[in-house]
Amino acid sequence: MKSAYELAMERLGGNTQQLSNEQKELLAEVDREFEAKLAQAKFAAQDRRKKAQGDPEKNQEIQEDLELELRSIQVQKENRKEKMRQGFNQE
Repeated sequence: MKSAYELAMERLGGNTQQLSNEQKELLAEVDREFEAKLAQAKFAAQDRRKKAQGDPEKNQEIQEDLELELRSIQVQKENRKEKMRQGFNQE
């Protein structure tokens, strides 16, 4: 089964490299690590919403903060995976 990265590279006409099972597992570990960070951010936002006691302005601010944090975590994950892929190319 191809990863989302491999499918995207095919659509864009880029070259994809064949990854070993070990390399795939390393990338999957990064996915698991960042999934935990995403969940943690969502739980923190949920806790903040409870403390906001239904205040619409605070809830809006919490939602905006959460969206920003989720995007940041996603970018960090993709950056780390890209660095790993580049390292795999050098091996």
